[in-house]
Amino acid sequence: MSITRDEVAHLARLARLALADDELDRFAAQLDVIITAVARVQEVAAAGIPPTSHAADLRNVFRDDVITPSLGAEAALAQAPAAEQDRFRVPRIGVED
Repeated sequence: MSITRDEVAHLARLARLALADDELDRFAAQLDVIITAVARVQEVAAAGIPPTSHAADLRNVFRDDVITPSLGAEAALAQAPAAEQDRFRVPRIGVED
């Protein structure tokens, strides 16, 4: 199947593209190469091969969520250098006295 210059001009009009005469000839040749390549790919014997969406097998790599009790404020603050009112005590930053 060969694409003609007139077909390229028709496609250009449909796409509202203004193409010069030399562009019509160049694009006709390029589109002919593309269409020939696509036709060759379609000839590949693919009987018995299931269609795929990815080259690699997809599987869930995340573990299931398991509910566990939290550490608790007392245990978390046990190793803190300073604690106050069940919170970590840290020095002030960026506040002028």
